[in-house]
Amino acid sequence: MNQHRGFFGALFDLSFSELITTRVIKFLFVLAIIGSAIASIFYIGVAFAHSTGAGVLVLIISPLIFIVYVTVARIWLEVLIVVFRISEDVKRIANKDAGEA
Repeated sequence: MNQHRGFFGALFDLSFSELITTRVIKFLFVLAIIGSAIASIFYIGVAFAHSTGAGVLVLIISPLIFIVYVTVARIWLEVLIVVFRISEDVKRIANKDAGEA
Protein backbone atom coordinates (compact mmCIF):
# COMPACT_ATOMS: atom_id res chain seq x y z
CA MET A 1 0.00 0.00 0.00
CA ASN A 2 1.44 3.36 -1.01
CA GLN A 3 1.15 5.71 1.99
CA HIS A 4 2.70 8.67 0.11
CA ARG A 5 -0.38 9.29 -2.02
CA GLY A 6 -2.44 12.31 -1.16
CA PHE A 7 -6.12 12.30 -0.30
CA PHE A 8 -7.25 13.09 -3.84
CA GLY A 9 -4.86 10.54 -5.28
CA ALA A 10 -6.46 7.89 -3.08
CA LEU A 11 -9.96 9.23 -3.79
CA PHE A 12 -9.58 8.78 -7.54
CA ASP A 13 -7.71 5.45 -7.28
CA LEU A 14 -9.88 3.36 -9.60
CA SER A 15 -8.27 0.11 -8.46
CA PHE A 16 -9.41 0.75 -4.86
CA SER A 17 -5.98 -0.27 -3.63
CA GLU A 18 -6.09 2.50 -1.02
CA LEU A 19 -8.99 3.05 1.35
CA ILE A 20 -9.99 6.58 2.33
CA THR A 21 -12.53 5.76 5.02
CA THR A 22 -9.85 5.61 7.69
CA ARG A 23 -8.80 9.13 6.65
CA VAL A 24 -12.28 10.69 6.76
CA ILE A 25 -13.81 8.91 9.77
CA LYS A 26 -13.29 11.89 12.11
CA PHE A 27 -14.99 14.20 9.63
CA LEU A 28 -17.93 11.78 9.34
CA PHE A 29 -18.29 11.74 13.13
CA VAL A 30 -18.32 15.55 13.25
CA LEU A 31 -21.03 15.51 10.55
CA ALA A 32 -23.04 13.05 12.65
CA ILE A 33 -22.78 15.34 15.69
CA ILE A 34 -23.82 18.38 13.66
CA GLY A 35 -26.69 16.46 12.05
CA SER A 36 -27.91 15.25 15.44
CA ALA A 37 -27.79 18.79 16.83
CA ILE A 38 -29.72 20.19 13.85
CA ALA A 39 -32.31 17.40 14.13
CA SER A 40 -32.75 18.08 17.86
CA ILE A 41 -33.23 21.80 17.27
CA PHE A 42 -35.66 21.07 14.44
CA TYR A 43 -37.75 18.73 16.62
CA ILE A 44 -37.84 21.28 19.42
CA GLY A 45 -39.08 23.93 16.99
CA VAL A 46 -41.73 21.63 15.53
CA ALA A 47 -42.90 20.64 19.00
CA PHE A 48 -43.22 24.28 20.14
CA ALA A 49 -45.10 25.06 16.92
CA HIS A 50 -47.54 22.29 17.81
CA SER A 51 -48.07 23.31 21.44
CA THR A 52 -46.18 24.74 24.36
CA GLY A 53 -46.55 21.55 26.39
CA ALA A 54 -45.14 19.41 23.60
CA GLY A 55 -42.33 21.93 23.14
CA VAL A 56 -41.36 21.79 26.81
CA LEU A 57 -41.51 17.99 26.78
CA VAL A 58 -39.29 17.72 23.69
CA LEU A 59 -36.97 20.38 25.14
CA ILE A 60 -36.50 18.21 28.22
CA ILE A 61 -35.95 14.90 26.40
CA SER A 62 -34.02 16.21 23.38
CA PRO A 63 -30.60 16.11 25.12
CA LEU A 64 -31.14 12.41 25.83
CA ILE A 65 -32.18 11.75 22.23
CA PHE A 66 -29.15 13.74 21.01
CA ILE A 67 -26.82 11.60 23.13
CA VAL A 68 -28.48 8.41 21.82
CA TYR A 69 -28.10 9.56 18.19
CA VAL A 70 -24.43 10.48 18.68
CA THR A 71 -23.74 7.21 20.51
CA VAL A 72 -25.31 5.14 17.73
CA ALA A 73 -23.36 7.07 15.09
CA ARG A 74 -20.13 6.52 17.04
CA ILE A 75 -20.80 2.79 17.37
CA TRP A 76 -21.51 2.40 13.64
CA LEU A 77 -18.40 4.37 12.71
CA GLU A 78 -16.31 2.27 15.10
CA VAL A 79 -17.67 -0.92 13.52
CA LEU A 80 -16.84 0.48 10.11
CA ILE A 81 -13.29 1.38 11.09
CA VAL A 82 -12.77 -2.06 12.66
CA VAL A 83 -13.84 -3.72 9.40
CA PHE A 84 -11.38 -1.56 7.45
CA ARG A 85 -8.57 -2.32 9.90
CA ILE A 86 -9.32 -6.04 9.61
CA SER A 87 -9.08 -5.66 5.84
CA GLU A 88 -5.71 -3.92 6.14
CA ASP A 89 -4.41 -6.59 8.54
CA VAL A 90 -5.56 -9.45 6.29
CA LYS A 91 -3.88 -7.78 3.31
CA ARG A 92 -0.66 -7.38 5.33
CA ILE A 93 -0.78 -11.06 6.40
CA ALA A 94 -1.44 -12.18 2.82
CA ASN A 95 1.50 -10.12 1.53
CA LYS A 96 3.73 -11.55 4.27
CA ASP A 97 2.69 -15.14 3.43
CA ALA A 98 3.17 -14.51 -0.30
CA GLY A 99 6.70 -13.29 0.41
CA GLU A 100 7.53 -16.45 2.40
CA ALA A 101 6.20 -18.86 -0.22
